[in-house]
Amino acid sequence: MSDSPEIRTETLAETENYMIYTAEEPDGETTWNVELGTATLHFFREEWQEFLELVTQVKPKK
Repeated sequence: MSDSPEIRTETLAETENYMIYTAEEPDGETTWNVELGTATLHFFREEWQEFLELVTQVKPKK
């Protein structure tokens, strides 16, 4: 029996090797998590918004 609170997660996107999900932390804060193989990036709300802005700036090479 564990005394640690349960963290609720929701998968937002998933491929064979990568996943993005949110986690509702015990303190009520939501984090966004990007799993890239063996590395996981964790973002708070403001960081996540900035990351999304960054990713949308990527342009495919012609």
